[in-house]
Amino acid sequence: MALRSAVCRLLVNPHRCALITASRAQGTAAPITHAKVQFDWRDALDLEGQLTEEEIMIRDSFRTYCQEKLMPRILMANRNEVFHREIVSEMGEMGVLGPTIKGYGCAGTSYVAYGLIAREVERVDSGYRSAMSVQSSLVMHPINAYGTEEQKQKYLPKLARGEILGCFGLTEPNHGSDPGGMETRAKYNPSSRTYSLTGSKTWITNSPVADIAVVWAKCDDGKVRGFILERGMKGLSTPKIEGKFSLRASATGMILMDEVEVPEENLLPKVSGLGGPFGCLNNARYGIAWGALGAAEFCFHAARQYTLDRIQFGVPLARNQLMQKKMADMLTEITIGLQSCLQLGRLIDEKKASPEMISMLKRNSCGKALDIARQARDMLGGNGIADEYHIIRHVMNLEAVNTYEGTHDIHALILGRAITGLQSFTVGK
Repeated sequence: MALRSAVCRLLVNPHRCALITASRAQGTAAPITHAKVQFDWRDALDLEGQLTEEEIMIRDSFRTYCQEKLMPRILMANRNEVFHREIVSEMGEMGVLGPTIKGYGCAGTSYVAYGLIAREVERVDSGYRSAMSVQSSLVMHPINAYGTEEQKQKYLPKLARGEILGCFGLTEPNHGSDPGGMETRAKYNPSSRTYSLTGSKTWITNSPVADIAVVWAKCDDGKVRGFILERGMKGLSTPKIEGKFSLRASATGMILMDEVEVPEENLLPKVSGLGGPFGCLNNARYGIAWGALGAAEFCFHAARQYTLDRIQFGVPLARNQLMQKKMADMLTEITIGLQSCLQLGRLIDEKKASPEMISMLKRNSCGKALDIARQARDMLGGNGIADEYHIIRHVMNLEAVNTYEGTHDIHALILGRAITGLQSFTVGK
Protein backbone atom coordinates (compact mmCIF):
# COMPACT_ATOMS: atom_id res chain seq x y z
CA MET A 1 0.00 0.00 0.00
CA ALA A 2 2.81 2.36 0.91
CA LEU A 3 4.63 1.53 -2.32
CA ARG A 4 1.39 2.10 -4.33
CA SER A 5 0.93 5.49 -2.64
CA ALA A 6 4.48 6.47 -3.48
CA VAL A 7 3.96 5.49 -7.11
CA CYS A 8 0.73 7.49 -7.24
CA ARG A 9 2.53 10.57 -5.96
CA LEU A 10 5.17 10.16 -8.65
CA LEU A 11 2.45 9.98 -11.33
CA VAL A 12 0.66 13.19 -10.36
CA ASN A 13 2.29 14.98 -13.30
CA PRO A 14 -0.04 14.41 -16.31
CA HIS A 15 2.82 14.70 -18.78
CA ARG A 16 4.71 11.94 -17.00
CA CYS A 17 1.52 9.83 -16.90
CA ALA A 18 1.21 10.13 -20.68
CA LEU A 19 4.81 9.07 -21.15
CA ILE A 20 4.38 6.05 -18.94
CA THR A 21 1.13 5.04 -20.63
CA ALA A 22 2.79 5.31 -24.01
CA SER A 23 5.71 3.19 -22.94
CA ARG A 24 3.36 0.54 -21.56
CA ALA A 25 1.50 0.48 -24.86
CA GLN A 26 4.73 -0.50 -26.55
CA GLY A 27 4.86 -3.61 -24.39
CA THR A 28 8.09 -5.55 -24.20
CA ALA A 29 8.57 -5.87 -27.93
CA ALA A 30 10.92 -2.90 -28.21
CA PRO A 31 13.11 -2.68 -25.09
CA ILE A 32 15.23 0.43 -24.69
CA THR A 33 18.82 -0.31 -25.63
CA HIS A 34 21.84 1.62 -24.43
CA ALA A 35 25.19 1.84 -26.11
CA LYS A 36 27.79 -0.26 -24.37
CA VAL A 37 30.01 1.86 -22.12
CA GLN A 38 33.64 1.51 -23.08
CA PHE A 39 36.15 1.30 -20.25
CA ASP A 40 38.92 3.88 -20.54
CA TRP A 41 41.95 2.73 -18.60
CA ARG A 42 43.40 6.26 -18.80
CA ASP A 43 40.43 7.62 -16.81
CA ALA A 44 38.87 4.58 -15.19
CA LEU A 45 36.15 6.34 -13.15
CA ASP A 46 35.56 9.34 -15.44
CA LEU A 47 37.37 12.03 -13.49
CA GLU A 48 37.04 14.19 -16.60
CA GLY A 49 33.25 14.19 -16.39
CA GLN A 50 33.38 15.47 -12.82
CA LEU A 51 35.42 18.60 -13.59
CA THR A 52 34.13 22.03 -14.57
CA GLU A 53 34.95 23.53 -17.96
CA GLU A 54 37.23 26.05 -16.25
CA GLU A 55 39.13 23.31 -14.40
CA ILE A 56 39.61 21.35 -17.62
CA MET A 57 40.82 24.45 -19.46
CA ILE A 58 43.32 25.32 -16.71
CA ARG A 59 44.60 21.75 -16.56
CA ASP A 60 44.95 21.36 -20.32
CA SER A 61 46.81 24.63 -20.83
CA PHE A 62 49.20 23.85 -17.98
CA ARG A 63 49.66 20.26 -19.17
CA THR A 64 50.79 21.62 -22.54
CA TYR A 65 53.30 23.91 -20.82
CA CYS A 66 54.62 21.09 -18.61
CA GLN A 67 55.08 18.66 -21.49
CA GLU A 68 56.48 21.17 -23.99
CA LYS A 69 58.61 23.36 -21.70
CA LEU A 70 59.47 21.36 -18.58
CA MET A 71 59.83 17.80 -19.85
CA PRO A 72 62.65 18.66 -22.29
CA ARG A 73 64.60 20.32 -19.44
CA ILE A 74 64.25 17.76 -16.69
CA LEU A 75 66.69 15.03 -17.74
CA MET A 76 69.78 17.24 -17.71
CA ALA A 77 68.53 19.46 -14.89
CA ASN A 78 68.23 16.40 -12.63
CA ARG A 79 71.46 14.84 -13.84
CA ASN A 80 73.46 18.04 -13.28
CA GLU A 81 71.51 19.19 -10.19
CA VAL A 82 70.43 22.48 -11.78
CA PHE A 83 67.38 24.54 -10.79
CA HIS A 84 66.17 26.75 -13.62
CA ARG A 85 64.96 29.89 -11.84
CA GLU A 86 63.18 31.14 -14.97
CA ILE A 87 60.61 28.35 -14.56
CA VAL A 88 59.07 30.28 -11.67
CA SER A 89 58.65 33.35 -13.89
CA GLU A 90 57.09 31.20 -16.61
CA MET A 91 54.64 29.78 -14.10
CA GLY A 92 53.87 33.31 -12.96
CA GLU A 93 53.03 34.31 -16.53
CA MET A 94 50.60 31.37 -16.69
CA GLY A 95 48.90 32.44 -13.46
CA VAL A 96 49.49 29.19 -11.56
CA LEU A 97 51.32 30.68 -8.55
CA GLY A 98 49.05 31.20 -5.54
CA PRO A 99 46.15 30.23 -7.81
CA THR A 100 43.48 29.93 -5.10
CA ILE A 101 44.12 33.45 -3.74
CA LYS A 102 41.63 36.07 -4.83
CA GLY A 103 43.09 39.42 -5.88
CA TYR A 104 46.68 40.70 -5.78
CA GLY A 105 47.29 39.40 -9.30
CA CYS A 106 46.27 35.82 -8.43
CA ALA A 107 43.85 33.69 -10.42
CA GLY A 108 41.32 32.85 -7.68
CA THR A 109 40.69 29.31 -8.94
CA SER A 110 39.10 26.38 -7.13
CA TYR A 111 41.19 24.07 -4.96
CA VAL A 112 40.40 21.28 -7.43
CA ALA A 113 42.09 23.36 -10.16
CA TYR A 114 45.11 23.82 -7.87
CA GLY A 115 45.26 20.04 -7.40
CA LEU A 116 45.11 19.45 -11.14
CA ILE A 117 47.97 21.92 -11.62
CA ALA A 118 50.08 20.07 -9.04
CA ARG A 119 49.31 16.74 -10.70
CA GLU A 120 50.49 17.98 -14.11
CA VAL A 121 53.77 19.47 -12.91
CA GLU A 122 54.66 16.45 -10.77
CA ARG A 123 53.94 14.19 -13.72
CA VAL A 124 57.19 15.79 -14.98
CA ASP A 125 59.11 16.11 -11.69
CA SER A 126 58.48 16.42 -7.96
CA GLY A 127 61.22 19.04 -7.67
CA TYR A 128 59.38 21.40 -9.97
CA ARG A 129 56.16 20.83 -8.03
CA SER A 130 58.03 21.47 -4.78
CA ALA A 131 59.27 24.86 -5.98
CA MET A 132 55.77 25.78 -7.13
CA SER A 133 53.92 24.60 -4.02
CA VAL A 134 56.38 26.28 -1.64
CA GLN A 135 55.80 29.56 -3.47
CA SER A 136 52.00 29.12 -3.47
CA SER A 137 51.15 27.33 -0.22
CA LEU A 138 54.02 28.09 2.13
CA VAL A 139 54.90 31.67 1.18
CA MET A 140 51.92 33.32 -0.52
CA HIS A 141 49.31 31.58 1.63
CA PRO A 142 50.68 32.74 5.03
CA ILE A 143 51.13 36.31 3.77
CA ASN A 144 47.55 36.27 2.47
CA ALA A 145 46.06 34.55 5.54
CA TYR A 146 48.13 36.06 8.36
CA GLY A 147 49.62 39.23 6.93
CA THR A 148 48.64 42.90 6.92
CA GLU A 149 47.16 44.60 3.88
CA GLU A 150 50.47 46.41 3.43
CA GLN A 151 52.36 43.10 3.39
CA LYS A 152 49.91 41.64 0.88
CA GLN A 153 50.25 44.61 -1.45
CA LYS A 154 54.03 44.60 -1.15
CA TYR A 155 54.72 40.90 -1.73
CA LEU A 156 51.81 39.00 -3.28
CA PRO A 157 51.74 40.59 -6.77
CA LYS A 158 55.49 40.05 -7.21
CA LEU A 159 55.25 36.48 -5.92
CA ALA A 160 52.28 35.80 -8.22
CA ARG A 161 54.26 36.98 -11.24
CA GLY A 162 57.29 34.92 -10.25
CA GLU A 163 59.25 38.16 -10.07
CA ILE A 164 60.46 37.18 -6.61
CA LEU A 165 60.86 33.67 -5.16
CA GLY A 166 60.10 32.67 -1.58
CA CYS A 167 60.97 29.90 0.85
CA PHE A 168 59.51 28.63 4.15
CA GLY A 169 61.60 28.08 7.26
CA LEU A 170 60.21 25.69 9.89
CA THR A 171 62.34 22.52 10.03
CA GLU A 172 65.54 22.76 12.09
CA PRO A 173 68.61 20.52 12.36
CA ASN A 174 67.36 19.11 15.69
CA HIS A 175 63.61 19.41 15.14
CA GLY A 176 61.91 17.79 12.16
CA SER A 177 58.65 16.08 13.07
CA ASP A 178 58.62 18.03 16.36
CA PRO A 179 58.56 21.70 15.32
CA GLY A 180 57.31 22.72 18.76
CA GLY A 181 60.83 22.16 20.04
CA MET A 182 62.31 24.78 17.70
CA GLU A 183 65.36 26.65 18.94
CA THR A 184 65.18 29.69 16.63
CA ARG A 185 64.43 32.75 18.73
CA ALA A 186 63.01 36.18 17.97
CA LYS A 187 63.92 38.82 20.57
CA TYR A 188 61.98 42.09 20.48
CA ASN A 189 63.93 45.35 20.60
CA PRO A 190 61.48 48.05 21.79
CA SER A 191 63.86 50.96 21.15
CA SER A 192 64.23 50.18 17.44
CA ARG A 193 60.88 48.34 17.06
CA THR A 194 62.65 45.40 15.49
CA TYR A 195 63.09 41.69 16.18
CA SER A 196 66.47 39.98 16.32
CA LEU A 197 66.25 36.46 14.89
CA THR A 198 68.89 33.87 15.72
CA GLY A 199 68.84 30.19 14.76
CA SER A 200 69.00 27.81 11.82
CA LYS A 201 66.56 26.06 9.51
CA THR A 202 67.39 23.13 7.25
CA TRP A 203 65.98 21.18 4.29
CA ILE A 204 64.46 24.40 2.97
CA THR A 205 63.23 24.22 -0.64
CA ASN A 206 64.21 27.30 -2.69
CA SER A 207 66.34 28.84 0.08
CA PRO A 208 69.64 29.15 -1.87
CA VAL A 209 67.93 31.29 -4.54
CA ALA A 210 64.98 32.78 -2.64
CA ASP A 211 64.42 36.53 -2.39
CA ILE A 212 62.29 36.30 0.76
CA ALA A 213 61.79 33.74 3.53
CA VAL A 214 58.79 33.18 5.77
CA VAL A 215 60.53 32.07 8.97
CA TRP A 216 58.91 30.76 12.15
CA ALA A 217 60.56 31.55 15.49
CA LYS A 218 59.77 31.52 19.22
CA CYS A 219 59.26 34.95 20.71
CA ASP A 220 59.96 36.19 24.24
CA ASP A 221 56.54 34.95 25.40
CA GLY A 222 57.28 31.42 24.13
CA LYS A 223 54.79 31.65 21.28
CA VAL A 224 55.72 30.79 17.71
CA ARG A 225 55.31 33.63 15.20
CA GLY A 226 56.06 34.16 11.53
CA PHE A 227 58.41 36.76 10.03
CA ILE A 228 59.17 37.84 6.48
CA LEU A 229 62.93 38.03 5.94
CA GLU A 230 64.48 39.55 2.83
CA ARG A 231 67.73 38.59 1.16
CA GLY A 232 70.42 41.10 2.00
CA MET A 233 69.50 41.47 5.67
CA LYS A 234 72.65 41.48 7.78
CA GLY A 235 73.37 38.13 9.44
CA LEU A 236 71.21 36.12 6.99
CA SER A 237 72.71 33.38 4.79
CA THR A 238 71.22 30.49 2.81
CA PRO A 239 73.84 27.83 1.98
CA LYS A 240 72.94 25.05 -0.44
CA ILE A 241 72.72 21.44 0.80
CA GLU A 242 75.04 19.35 -1.38
CA GLY A 243 74.84 15.67 -2.29
CA LYS A 244 71.09 15.19 -2.70
CA PHE A 245 69.94 12.09 -4.59
CA SER A 246 66.34 13.31 -4.58
CA LEU A 247 64.62 16.46 -5.87
CA ARG A 248 67.82 17.38 -7.68
CA ALA A 249 66.06 19.79 -10.06
CA SER A 250 65.02 22.07 -7.20
CA ALA A 251 67.30 24.06 -4.93
CA THR A 252 67.44 22.96 -1.28
CA GLY A 253 69.42 24.61 1.48
CA MET A 254 69.49 26.09 4.95
CA ILE A 255 68.52 29.42 6.49
CA LEU A 256 71.17 30.62 8.93
CA MET A 257 70.35 33.65 11.11
CA ASP A 258 72.83 35.43 13.32
CA GLU A 259 70.95 38.24 15.04
CA VAL A 260 69.14 39.21 11.87
CA GLU A 261 67.35 42.49 12.53
CA VAL A 262 63.79 42.32 11.16
CA PRO A 263 61.48 45.37 11.19
CA GLU A 264 58.33 45.06 13.29
CA GLU A 265 56.23 45.54 10.14
CA ASN A 266 57.62 42.22 8.81
CA LEU A 267 55.90 40.25 11.58
CA LEU A 268 52.82 38.30 10.42
CA PRO A 269 50.40 39.69 13.02
CA LYS A 270 47.29 37.57 12.55
CA VAL A 271 48.53 34.27 13.96
CA SER A 272 50.56 32.90 16.86
CA GLY A 273 51.39 29.34 17.85
CA LEU A 274 52.01 26.30 15.69
CA GLY A 275 48.58 26.73 14.07
CA GLY A 276 50.25 29.24 11.75
CA PRO A 277 52.82 26.97 10.10
CA PHE A 278 50.48 23.97 10.28
CA GLY A 279 47.85 25.91 8.36
CA CYS A 280 50.42 26.46 5.62
CA LEU A 281 51.48 22.82 5.64
CA ASN A 282 47.88 21.62 5.30
CA ASN A 283 47.58 23.76 2.19
CA ALA A 284 50.76 22.30 0.71
CA ARG A 285 49.98 18.72 1.73
CA TYR A 286 46.76 18.89 -0.26
CA GLY A 287 48.73 19.78 -3.40
CA ILE A 288 51.17 16.96 -2.68
CA ALA A 289 48.29 14.46 -2.51
CA TRP A 290 47.41 15.32 -6.12
CA GLY A 291 51.00 15.76 -7.28
CA ALA A 292 52.29 12.39 -6.09
CA LEU A 293 49.58 10.69 -8.12
CA GLY A 294 50.78 12.59 -11.19
CA ALA A 295 54.22 11.04 -10.71
CA ALA A 296 52.59 7.63 -10.22
CA GLU A 297 50.62 8.06 -13.44
CA PHE A 298 53.77 8.79 -15.40
CA CYS A 299 55.44 5.65 -14.05
CA PHE A 300 52.36 3.51 -14.74
CA HIS A 301 51.99 4.75 -18.31
CA ALA A 302 55.72 4.38 -19.00
CA ALA A 303 55.78 0.82 -17.63
CA ARG A 304 52.71 -0.11 -19.69
CA GLN A 305 54.24 1.15 -22.92
CA TYR A 306 57.61 -0.43 -22.19
CA THR A 307 56.11 -3.86 -21.53
CA LEU A 308 53.98 -3.63 -24.68
CA ASP A 309 57.07 -2.80 -26.76
CA ARG A 310 59.52 -5.17 -25.08
CA ILE A 311 59.52 -8.65 -26.65
CA GLN A 312 60.78 -11.54 -24.52
CA PHE A 313 60.30 -15.25 -25.28
CA GLY A 314 58.64 -14.20 -28.51
CA VAL A 315 55.79 -12.18 -26.96
CA PRO A 316 55.36 -8.73 -25.38
CA LEU A 317 56.18 -8.58 -21.68
CA ALA A 318 52.71 -7.08 -21.18
CA ARG A 319 51.19 -10.46 -22.07
CA ASN A 320 52.68 -11.88 -18.88
CA GLN A 321 50.14 -12.33 -16.08
CA LEU A 322 52.52 -10.88 -13.49
CA MET A 323 52.85 -7.68 -15.51
CA GLN A 324 49.10 -7.36 -15.99
CA LYS A 325 48.48 -7.90 -12.28
CA LYS A 326 50.96 -5.16 -11.41
CA MET A 327 49.33 -2.76 -13.86
CA ALA A 328 45.86 -3.60 -12.55
CA ASP A 329 47.04 -2.73 -9.04
CA MET A 330 48.59 0.53 -10.26
CA LEU A 331 45.45 1.56 -12.12
CA THR A 332 43.25 0.76 -9.12
CA GLU A 333 45.32 2.74 -6.61
CA ILE A 334 45.74 5.76 -8.89
CA THR A 335 42.05 5.84 -9.79
CA ILE A 336 40.84 5.56 -6.19
CA GLY A 337 43.42 8.13 -5.12
CA LEU A 338 42.33 10.67 -7.73
CA GLN A 339 38.67 10.29 -6.79
CA SER A 340 39.59 10.88 -3.15
CA CYS A 341 41.62 13.98 -4.03
CA LEU A 342 38.74 15.34 -6.10
CA GLN A 343 36.31 14.90 -3.21
CA LEU A 344 38.75 16.52 -0.78
CA GLY A 345 39.20 19.46 -3.14
CA ARG A 346 35.44 19.97 -3.33
CA LEU A 347 35.23 19.83 0.48
CA ILE A 348 38.00 22.43 0.81
CA ASP A 349 36.19 24.69 -1.66
CA GLU A 350 33.04 24.30 0.47
CA LYS A 351 35.08 24.91 3.67
CA LYS A 352 34.09 21.47 4.98
CA ALA A 353 37.55 19.85 5.13
CA SER A 354 39.49 18.94 8.27
CA PRO A 355 43.30 18.62 8.61
CA GLU A 356 42.92 14.88 9.21
CA MET A 357 41.37 14.46 5.75
CA ILE A 358 44.43 16.09 4.23
CA SER A 359 46.78 13.94 6.32
CA MET A 360 44.99 10.80 5.17
CA LEU A 361 45.33 11.61 1.49
CA LYS A 362 48.86 13.02 1.68
CA ARG A 363 49.88 9.77 3.36
CA ASN A 364 47.94 7.55 0.97
CA SER A 365 49.01 9.27 -2.25
CA CYS A 366 52.69 9.41 -1.33
CA GLY A 367 52.92 5.86 -0.04
CA LYS A 368 51.01 4.39 -2.99
CA ALA A 369 52.90 6.51 -5.54
CA LEU A 370 56.23 5.33 -4.15
CA ASP A 371 55.10 1.70 -4.35
CA ILE A 372 53.92 2.20 -7.94
CA ALA A 373 57.18 3.88 -8.95
CA ARG A 374 59.21 1.03 -7.45
CA GLN A 375 57.09 -1.58 -9.25
CA ALA A 376 57.42 0.31 -12.53
CA ARG A 377 61.19 0.47 -12.07
CA ASP A 378 61.23 -3.32 -11.63
CA MET A 379 59.09 -3.84 -14.75
CA LEU A 380 61.69 -2.05 -16.85
CA GLY A 381 64.42 -4.39 -15.63
CA GLY A 382 67.93 -3.00 -15.97
CA ASN A 383 66.68 -0.09 -18.06
CA GLY A 384 64.64 1.01 -15.07
CA ILE A 385 67.71 2.47 -13.38
CA ALA A 386 68.69 4.63 -16.38
CA ASP A 387 67.57 8.24 -16.06
CA GLU A 388 66.63 8.45 -19.75
CA TYR A 389 63.55 6.35 -18.86
CA HIS A 390 62.74 8.79 -16.02
CA ILE A 391 61.26 6.24 -13.61
CA ILE A 392 64.28 5.96 -11.29
CA ARG A 393 64.15 9.77 -10.93
CA HIS A 394 60.54 9.55 -9.80
CA VAL A 395 61.46 6.75 -7.36
CA MET A 396 64.18 8.86 -5.76
CA ASN A 397 61.99 11.97 -5.71
CA LEU A 398 59.07 10.17 -4.09
CA GLU A 399 61.33 8.92 -1.30
CA ALA A 400 61.63 12.57 -0.25
CA VAL A 401 57.99 13.44 -0.95
CA ASN A 402 56.90 10.54 1.27
CA THR A 403 59.00 12.07 4.06
CA TYR A 404 58.63 15.84 3.86
CA GLU A 405 55.70 17.92 5.11
CA GLY A 406 54.78 15.19 7.55
CA THR A 407 56.29 11.72 7.24
CA HIS A 408 54.19 8.67 6.35
CA ASP A 409 54.32 7.56 10.00
CA ILE A 410 53.56 10.98 11.49
CA HIS A 411 50.40 11.23 9.38
CA ALA A 412 49.47 7.74 10.66
CA LEU A 413 49.74 9.08 14.22
CA ILE A 414 47.61 12.11 13.33
CA LEU A 415 44.94 9.73 12.07
CA GLY A 416 45.41 7.43 15.06
CA ARG A 417 44.76 10.34 17.42
CA ALA A 418 41.59 11.20 15.51
CA ILE A 419 40.41 7.57 15.63
CA THR A 420 41.13 6.88 19.30
CA GLY A 421 41.22 10.29 20.94
CA LEU A 422 44.66 9.37 22.30
CA GLN A 423 47.86 11.05 21.12
CA SER A 424 50.95 8.88 20.76
CA PHE A 425 53.54 11.47 19.73
CA THR A 426 55.03 11.73 23.23
CA VAL A 427 55.15 9.67 26.42
CA GLY A 428 53.87 10.82 29.78
CA LYS A 429 51.26 13.23 28.38
